[in-house]
Amino acid sequence: MSSLTYDLTLAGLSVGSAAALTGIGLIVTYRATGVLNFAHGAIAMVCAYVLRQCVVEWGWPLWPAAAVTLVALAPALGVVLERFVFRPLAILGGDPAQTLVASIGVFVLLVGGAALVWGQGARDDAPELVSADPWGQLAVVLVLAAGVGAVIRWTRFGRELRAVVDDRRLAVLGGIDADRVAAAGWAFGAFTAGLTGVLLAPYVRLDPYGLPLLVMEVVAVAVAARMRSLPVAVVVALGIGVAQSQLTRLHPSGRGEQLLQAVGANLFVVGLLVAALVLPRVGTRDALPRTATARVPTPPGAWTVAVILFLLPLGLAGSDLHTSVQVPALGVVLLSLVVVTGRGGQLALGQAAYAGLGALFTALLAAGRFPGLPRLPELAALALAVVLVAPLGLLTGWPAIGRQGLALALATFAVGVGVSRFVFAQPYATSGLSLDRPAGFDGDRAYYVLELALLAAALLAAHALRGGRTGRALAAMRDHESGASAAGVRVPSLKLLAFVFGAALAALGGGMLGMGLRAFDPGAYDPVRGLLWFAAVVVLGADSTLGALAAAALLVGLDAGARGGVAAALIGVLAILVGRFPGGPYEALRAAAGRLRLRRRATLTARGVRVRTRVRPVGAPAGASRAPIPATATSATPSNPGNATSATLTPPNSRIAPTLPTATASAHVLSARALRARYGGFTALDGVDLDVRPGQVTAVVGPNGAGKSTLFHCLAGTVRPARGQVRFGGRDITRLATHARTRLGIARTFQQLAVFPSLTVAENVRVGAEQGRVADPDAVERALRLFGLDGPVRGLPAAGLPTGTLRRVELARALAGGPRVLLLDEPAAGLDDAEVAAMARVLKALAADGTALLVVEHDLDLVADLADVVHVMAAGRIVASGPPDHVLETLGTPGTREAGV
Repeated sequence: MSSLTYDLTLAGLSVGSAAALTGIGLIVTYRATGVLNFAHGAIAMVCAYVLRQCVVEWGWPLWPAAAVTLVALAPALGVVLERFVFRPLAILGGDPAQTLVASIGVFVLLVGGAALVWGQGARDDAPELVSADPWGQLAVVLVLAAGVGAVIRWTRFGRELRAVVDDRRLAVLGGIDADRVAAAGWAFGAFTAGLTGVLLAPYVRLDPYGLPLLVMEVVAVAVAARMRSLPVAVVVALGIGVAQSQLTRLHPSGRGEQLLQAVGANLFVVGLLVAALVLPRVGTRDALPRTATARVPTPPGAWTVAVILFLLPLGLAGSDLHTSVQVPALGVVLLSLVVVTGRGGQLALGQAAYAGLGALFTALLAAGRFPGLPRLPELAALALAVVLVAPLGLLTGWPAIGRQGLALALATFAVGVGVSRFVFAQPYATSGLSLDRPAGFDGDRAYYVLELALLAAALLAAHALRGGRTGRALAAMRDHESGASAAGVRVPSLKLLAFVFGAALAALGGGMLGMGLRAFDPGAYDPVRGLLWFAAVVVLGADSTLGALAAAALLVGLDAGARGGVAAALIGVLAILVGRFPGGPYEALRAAAGRLRLRRRATLTARGVRVRTRVRPVGAPAGASRAPIPATATSATPSNPGNATSATLTPPNSRIAPTLPTATASAHVLSARALRARYGGFTALDGVDLDVRPGQVTAVVGPNGAGKSTLFHCLAGTVRPARGQVRFGGRDITRLATHARTRLGIARTFQQLAVFPSLTVAENVRVGAEQGRVADPDAVERALRLFGLDGPVRGLPAAGLPTGTLRRVELARALAGGPRVLLLDEPAAGLDDAEVAAMARVLKALAADGTALLVVEHDLDLVADLADVVHVMAAGRIVASGPPDHVLETLGTPGTREAGV
């Protein structure tokens, strides 16, 4: 027994060493660039193929070939990726979602390129660089980890690396060559990826899909180390490797035998699930690149063309028609990504799992093998499969409640890998399964007609969810999750809805795909294909149903009409460029055409300019005089919307009650009692009492770090105090979420603008009214008029509008919900004097109509002019309170904007 234990330990150390190499490479790349390199496994696969090509195909000696592959090719590949893919994204601002999509694009491109060059078949003749004895591999891992740790901790380069990760722009201003640091990190990360691939290839199946996924499964060791600690990554990798090897000696009996064996053989997948779903999160900023959700008009006649193209296969026959059968089914699957990712903004990398479950459940139900249910006709089996899979969307929907960006991407990817390994790859679930088509639709043409009907139903369902009130709420959640919650959107419930609906659509498409192929093929729902589908939807317009249909046709058509891998390579290239064109290829072509037209525009000579000036004054429209701008309208015009920087709001001597949503004066008061809040060992609030009364403007001032923002967030519901109470109208609301407080009548604005860029100005305001449950149908129009937003600017997307206009949009949205209390976090930030004065007039009128206002502000001039009561905070306490003239005089005469206390 001891001999067996020793042998299994050695085998586990070998596997664990390869996993540790992956962890080291991922951590170094992440610490140097802030990018979780999803392409790590694809780089490993390419290097393994190149070494095999050199040794097996070209007859090179092993070690020179290994030197070329690992010392030259792998680092060069890393430097190329940094220089041409990730450096431009870092210069543009380093949006984590964009870099994630770009790394997935690199993954897809390398996988597709490998399939094109070396074919999709598996290879079992990869050269063995190091013997099966694990001690050599373990020594390499320990030396690399120790060397990298020493460099990061004790060298100048390590200090520069940490500085670049903390703040790239600040590091550059400090004289650090951030590009050199990032390039070195990418080169080393690619080297470790190549070494991992070369070491693993002789012992696993070498193919374009299997090896990259195998390497990415061990990302758990890097996540468990919080993407920082190399020793933790090495220990976790070796521990899981040894444990997985030791579990092979267990031979359980009973009903759970095969499942337990699957767990023992896939312990790294279990580790990935635990690391992604349970352990503290990494990377929580942003949901989806703004470029992927930009509002782009549908090309004229596009839907007509799409309908014609989808009807054309009805005139085909033979293999062409048989291939076309896959397009509508895949289109339905990709529609699920439009709902979850495009409209809901959630980085969902596991939709292939739900598509596969839809196909599997359909097959089991039609065969009478689903536990507790009789055999069903194929159409009934498909419908029931959709119903059964939809609730399973909670597998990814529930983790999504508290996750965004990279953390959510890892969680959804982990679920997809787990379903693939523990369900699709297990004989107890899939052995002997066959799947036929519904009665009366056995032929390809008849089945294609059925698919078109199901696709039309899916399009209508997706359109219904993406439109109207729910669609606007989803878009608001996508654009600014905190702002959506502050507007009253039930963000957790909405995320669950998006994932459940997406799982249902994916299951429908997966079942259709399985019936079209007449079999359940686990490879058709591989997690790698899920990454390809995600990238295709993002680059062709994530929030476009037409883009999903185009992606389906492209993926099926290219791979059917050419060598496998063409579609993946093309999608990979487009995904790499996702940060360069907003809204997808159509918008890029439209912008390029516009630039060409501008270049070709005729220009007047100097004499022509003089003649035109004499005939018509410069700037005057031909044949008409300029109309005066109404006093209550924004200054934006259709020809120059970007100049919407100022407005003349409702005159100060007018009453606002007739123009506002109902904001009735009442005895309701927002109060804080003995609030205490701590961050680690720092006390941010120390027993704060505060009342915000109807009809008054209450201001809170103080220096940075005084606790103003923490107090504001406790009142708004984004921070829960350690002790104390927040009460509203006598009700304890300390534990109520932000959206619940909004629906009670507590609205807020943000210091950093919280508008929804992809929605128009009017839609932004409508979200506030809808989520605030305002019954008055004219509430939106009155809020728009009050802030001078009822002119042409109302129909413009919020993206790109000036700060002053966006401040008014945010205020209008808050007021459209009819709040009793309005919390304003530095409302004067980014405004000029005229805009501040106009805003102050409106806020005074709101208070006069009974609204309770709390203002946290650094501008003492505004506080002196606006507030009825001023509270001064210092060191987490209120140290002075009273009328502004008295309190501010004790602090120093106001007279300087942005004064500190």
